[in-house]
Amino acid sequence: MHHPRSERSTLKGFVKATHFGPTLLVVSIAFLLSLTQISVLGSFEIACAILAGQCVIGWSNDLIDFPLDLQANRNKKPLVAGLVRPVDLQRAIFIALFIVLALSLIGPLGIKGTLVHSLGLLSATAYNFKLKKTRLSVLPYIISFGAMPWAIYLRNGKSPSPWLYIGFAIFASAFHFLNVMKDLEFDISQGILGMPQRVGRSRSISAAVVLIFLGVLLIVLKWRALLGKEAV
Repeated sequence: MHHPRSERSTLKGFVKATHFGPTLLVVSIAFLLSLTQISVLGSFEIACAILAGQCVIGWSNDLIDFPLDLQANRNKKPLVAGLVRPVDLQRAIFIALFIVLALSLIGPLGIKGTLVHSLGLLSATAYNFKLKKTRLSVLPYIISFGAMPWAIYLRNGKSPSPWLYIGFAIFASAFHFLNVMKDLEFDISQGILGMPQRVGRSRSISAAVVLIFLGVLLIVLKWRALLGKEAV
């Protein structure tokens, strides 16, 4: 029987390995977006499916990066810190993947929504395995986050407005350029040469600022257009 403290540490390791902050943000956005289309219960089911998908992405990322994290002595990573074992994450990934498919197919997303959600998962997994080391590192962010509104809207036989999925893709791309800043030098030294690493810190920050500005501008223009329609 495991000591309760050990069990708490393992749970903490699992949670940290999901990349908790970004995961919470993505799941919250998915829930709020779903509320515009379906009931609270249906939105909750979609949020749970998205959460399971984020677990698959986060856990696989930590597993793939484990040798590099160990080499760089990144003690904040749960695998390096010993909070959770690689074999535990491997098993959990398969369980989470099953939950993703079950919740997506049985729940509100349906077959079409599940296929789009699966495309987002495949894109993010491709980033973990290979694309984050290439010039195409931003592409999975565009595909995966752009797919989210499509998966949700297809449930009702609709397609999201272009401004919505373009906005998702723009803000996700900005996040990519900013997210790698904390490990930029380590990444370069270990041969992880995605687009931000190739263009450097200052240009990555500039790119993120420009993308955020474009995203905000898109929202403002759409908001003004909606207000104009209401006034007519």
